[in-house]
Amino acid sequence: MLKLSRLTDYAVAALVRLGTAEGVETSPGIAAGIGVPEPTVAKVMKALAGHGLVISTRGARGGYRLSKSLADIPVSDVIVAIDGPIALTSCVEGAAATCESHSLCPVAGRWDPVNEAIRNALSHISLADMAAASIPPAFRIPAPTINEVA
Repeated sequence: MLKLSRLTDYAVAALVRLGTAEGVETSPGIAAGIGVPEPTVAKVMKALAGHGLVISTRGARGGYRLSKSLADIPVSDVIVAIDGPIALTSCVEGAAATCESHSLCPVAGRWDPVNEAIRNALSHISLADMAAASIPPAFRIPAPTINEVA
């Protein structure tokens, strides 16, 4: 099963919350708004700031704000900021040097197109799409017709 970490889920929720906030939000304010412990939110916000997705302001009126609009932040950027590079398998991009079975593997390098398709799909879904619960039409899975179900 392909599954993102909870921290990535929290990061998306925190960013969507920031997208609806006016001005800056503190870690405790974000934590209360999304129901996640403040130390966890602080950790997530630090990672997001490190990747340029949020801007951190220090001081009595400090907190976090988005660096750009929700529509301009793809889900892929959030995943990379929290979980690292997006790949379905570890057998990609230079893994031949560390894989002891690479020379015998019948699918060596064949996962690259799959990983690229996943990265491409996630880069076309913005946080605004997530906030509105609307996935772009190109990435929707069509509902089965009655004939396909039977």
